[in-house]
Amino acid sequence: MSHIRRIERLGRRVERAVRRPGTADDELRARVDAMEKELREARVARYTLELLFGGQDGRKQRMPTKGSVDTLVEQVQAATGERDARPYVVAAFRTLVEVELRGVGRIAGGAPNILGKLTVPLLLGPPNDDVLEIGTLFGLFSSALTRQFARAGRRCSLTIVDPLADVQLQPGTANSADPTGTPVSEAVVRTNLELAGVPPERIRLHRGFSGDPDVRRAVSDRPYGTVIVDGDHSAAGVRADLEWVEEIVAPGGVVVVDDYGDRTWPGVQQAADEYLAGDTAFELVGVASTSAFLRRR
Repeated sequence: MSHIRRIERLGRRVERAVRRPGTADDELRARVDAMEKELREARVARYTLELLFGGQDGRKQRMPTKGSVDTLVEQVQAATGERDARPYVVAAFRTLVEVELRGVGRIAGGAPNILGKLTVPLLLGPPNDDVLEIGTLFGLFSSALTRQFARAGRRCSLTIVDPLADVQLQPGTANSADPTGTPVSEAVVRTNLELAGVPPERIRLHRGFSGDPDVRRAVSDRPYGTVIVDGDHSAAGVRADLEWVEEIVAPGGVVVVDDYGDRTWPGVQQAADEYLAGDTAFELVGVASTSAFLRRR
């Protein structure tokens, strides 16, 4: 809200001028009164925006700066070859806001990272519309990604793998209740997908861990065009997921490695870099914010 700060600074300067002997006149006082009114109205507008997008309900704030969006646009263009990715990033932002306001809970992560994950996969042109998400939390990212497929004239089918415990599970963390106060549960995930307009026949929800043999057998029945790796963030867990995903992603398929480069989860980039340095069919096509995007040769 830099315009508010400018008004405040100008107001202080004018007020000091008004108080000087010989400078106070009706016109100057009228200007100060008008500026004070504009400032009060701007503060009300800012507070309203902060209630909607400021993260006061346990979510991270959803008011990206112009600089962060400009940087993300450049990263998306580098990863996809799209000449002008800005309209796609803007559309993804609208999707993010709409899905979170309509649903319950949150999408984990900051706005730039989420926007990158919502934008890059479709621009890379996945070979089919089957999507596998490993780690869903409240199901809101799947809801948003489904909306992005629809923007491209495609109808995706979702397969989701998650333990759906009462809290978000990660090794080495306290695993406390979510800051939004919403429990992590199958009922919440299905409610959010329903609120997003995803029909039940396009959803397969498998409760369990991606390393469970029974879960893998149930899910490995098709080649996936898009896979979101957002489960166990330890180095061992990420490597195990990549080994499995390489077996079930379609040629030309897109794999999103979430939290790549995030200092909170160093094991993610460590595992991905080590895996990509070995004998693999994956190639790194780009990084946007804190997500890496792989394509299967």
